Amino acid sequence: MPAVRGNFMEDMGLQLRSLLGVFAFVAIAWALGPRKMPPWVLILGAVIVQFAIAFALYSFAPTRAFLASLTGVVEVLQAATTMGTSFVFGYVGGGESPFLINPDANASTFIFAFQALPMVIVLSAISALLWRWRVLEFAVRGFALMFRRILNLSGAASLGAAANIFLGMTESPVLIRPRLPTMSRSDLFLIMTVGFSTVAGSVMAIYVSQLTGVVADAAGHILTASLISVPAAVLLARLMHPQDETEEQASKEKVPVNLYHSSMDALTTGVSDGVRLFVNIIAMLLVFTAIVALINFSLAAAGEINGAPMSVERVLGWFFAPLVWLAGIPWAEAQTAGSIMGLKTALNEIFAYDALSNTGDELSARSRLIMTYAVCGFANFSSVGILIGGLIAVAPSRRADILSLAPRALISGTLATLMTGAVIGALPGGLFGL
Repeated sequence: MPAVRGNFMEDMGLQLRSLLGVFAFVAIAWALGPRKMPPWVLILGAVIVQFAIAFALYSFAPTRAFLASLTGVVEVLQAATTMGTSFVFGYVGGGESPFLINPDANASTFIFAFQALPMVIVLSAISALLWRWRVLEFAVRGFALMFRRILNLSGAASLGAAANIFLGMTESPVLIRPRLPTMSRSDLFLIMTVGFSTVAGSVMAIYVSQLTGVVADAAGHILTASLISVPAAVLLARLMHPQDETEEQASKEKVPVNLYHSSMDALTTGVSDGVRLFVNIIAMLLVFTAIVALINFSLAAAGEINGAPMSVERVLGWFFAPLVWLAGIPWAEAQTAGSIMGLKTALNEIFAYDALSNTGDELSARSRLIMTYAVCGFANFSSVGILIGGLIAVAPSRRADILSLAPRALISGTLATLMTGAVIGALPGGLFGL
């Protein structure tokens, strides 16, 4: 009984720290802004929305069943994609190997670029079709209405923010292209922050494949993370860059959306967009892996510190350890979790999820769940260039504003995902089957 009580008190202490961490991240964002009078209504509203959505999704049997079924959907999509990759790439893409595999060899026959990443192209095409058939548009407009009323956003800002739940940070601004030239700097900063704190539907399946066996019902958690990070991003964006009354307000009228002229146009455009994303991911993984290796070689030459060689992971772990501790990670695990958060920021979330899947017993089940949410976002240095290029392409007149706001949006986006991780940490572990 004393041991059970001790574990209960320890869990309660971690939940309380996560709850305090939610407001600590709010305070950090406020300190990084002009430090005006805090918008208490928005703060409470955004925090309550985050907790309400997470609690509702995992408290009711129908929603839990829906989220649990998403992993099965991803598996079906992966099987269908494998049929395509096997036909196009043969055994390299997952088809039957013409060679005998040595079971004693310490090597994997899984080729990430040809067996996992092609799903990005398939999902990009499917997402475009679902938008053309108004399935995604209906869902986006529903969330946009909720955000507009609860978080007091303009029509364009709410639509752009809601679109980021399903679309990428460069695709969603296309929906509000007519409003971007006259959108206030505050709303523009908000759109960029939401883009950094969420992920696109086209890459969710990649994360799910990486987290298989690490987090139960990974697909449901990835979708939930992208959803509940929006209120956090809106709040932190408003704290770091409040709406200026002298700025021209974006129209609250309905924003027209017409991305594709036909289903065939949607399909071919989705494939083209997916191919660009596919090539971009491969290039980034190749280059950044090489750069990290070079840096690690250089750091290792400097000698060992505390019995271990210096590395990018260790340095980033020291920097992010206090932040993940605020999110509810025990200090004994903060170095490991901090390095994962650092990899996500310096490189991208694919590196981070790969590191998370290889932590073994270094992180508890609760810590792995928190980090699944904290890592789920596009806030990294390479994405800054991608977002800048995408926004300038659709709103060239806002080039100066986009360039000046992007670095700060990276900070607010990172804080938003950490805040989302803290929200999950503050909820009872039993809610998630822990």
